[in-house]
Amino acid sequence: MKLDNALSLIRDIPDYPQPGILFRDITPLLADQTAFEVVTESLLSFDRSASHIAGIEARGFILASAMAIKGGAGFVPIRKAGKLPHAVFSQSYSLEYGSATLEIHQDALITSSKVLLVDDVLATGGTIGAAIELIQRLGGQVTHVLALLEISGLPGREKLNQKYPQIQVTSLLVS
Repeated sequence: MKLDNALSLIRDIPDYPQPGILFRDITPLLADQTAFEVVTESLLSFDRSASHIAGIEARGFILASAMAIKGGAGFVPIRKAGKLPHAVFSQSYSLEYGSATLEIHQDALITSSKVLLVDDVLATGGTIGAAIELIQRLGGQVTHVLALLEISGLPGREKLNQKYPQIQVTSLLVS
């Protein structure tokens, strides 16, 4: 299966989670083992040097954990507030339809860890920016940001490039 065929399995759900939002549902892609493997390998092809692959809750977890196993790296979960059981650092951020807070365990990384950061969607850049801040707070170095898809017309890439010019941002699909 080619990457384009795998990405074509992503479906649009209008007005979810609220009116005016177009949700990109990746579950059909994940349900197809071959498509999931093609996407995982494609994402890994951008950077295999990381000691850790961090995934942002919730769908970023799925991609990042599969990549960590295939890439021989550790997996670091970055979760919504109140979901991690140990001492955490928190970072609040704005969404296209509100605000939220992400957290990471304070002992998730050692200083100078090379971290590949993965999420399913790059929209306004708030979620990924908050995750970068958390990783850097632990002394980790984000080597690359990878998103399965990027929503064109939203300023996410521009915000990230402006604030973190040293970090490459790659999306497999821009729509």
